[in-house]
Amino acid sequence: MTDVSTMTEKELKNKADELRTELSHLDRELKSIYKQLKLHRTNMDDTKARRDELNSRVKGLVAKARDAKSKRDSLNARISSLKSSRNEVDDKKRQCSGEISDLKNRRDSLNNLSKGSVETLSKAYFADIDTFLNADIPLKHEIDLFERLVLMKDRLDAAFDANEVHKKLVEAYESSKDVFASGEDLGGEIHQLAEQSQKYHLEMIDLYKQVDELRKQADLAHSEISSKIAVTAPLRERIDPIKAKMALLRDELGIYLGKLEDIHLEKDEKKQEEHLVVAKEKLDKNARMSLQDLKVLLEKGNLKF
Repeated sequence: MTDVSTMTEKELKNKADELRTELSHLDRELKSIYKQLKLHRTNMDDTKARRDELNSRVKGLVAKARDAKSKRDSLNARISSLKSSRNEVDDKKRQCSGEISDLKNRRDSLNNLSKGSVETLSKAYFADIDTFLNADIPLKHEIDLFERLVLMKDRLDAAFDANEVHKKLVEAYESSKDVFASGEDLGGEIHQLAEQSQKYHLEMIDLYKQVDELRKQADLAHSEISSKIAVTAPLRERIDPIKAKMALLRDELGIYLGKLEDIHLEKDEKKQEEHLVVAKEKLDKNARMSLQDLKVLLEKGNLKF
């Protein structure tokens, strides 16, 4: 602690003036730092506001892009399901086509064997039977007619079989109509959904492009903020040491000012004592006294009214 007991009033005043000068210098330095920081902070606040606004826009666009992606994925899932159904329909179509083709081949083969309709062959067959059973014909002709009846019977059986196969073929055609129609419906729906999915896909891509651009701008703004913080860091680091030094100087100045105050009080007390002696002498001699003389006598209790 500073020892001021041996210092003269002049030395105390000089030291106090030195401390005031140093405090004034430090105060100006501190104000200069605050002024610079305020300028940087104003620019930084603007940059932060721009960065935050960009990040807010990014957040909104990302939400829209995710919504578009969700809709696209939902449509693609529906398309995938419909394609599976269409594949099942295609399998049924191939099955129906194969069945119809087999029935047509069987029917055509039987028609080649019968070489006539059931009605035509039946009339001919029963006419030959009637001739064979009832007509008086030569033996050779009877043998030829019998052989022809055997062949006719085979042809007639083939014609009956062809009719049965034809019925099955008609039934197969009828049952396949719904299968082929359902396939056409699925194809149209898949095409429509694919167009909607593509629309959402392109929308998502465009939104993410906007997001990338805004993120670049936001990152650039953030880099500017980091640069400003790096620039102002040395300034901020000077503040606390200056404040601490100013506090110490004020404490030291207080000591010198306190000592000067004590000296001034001692001087005032001494002057009052000297003034009191003069005033008492005037009072004792009934000499003319000034207002200050009266005041001193009253304050010290030497004069009462």
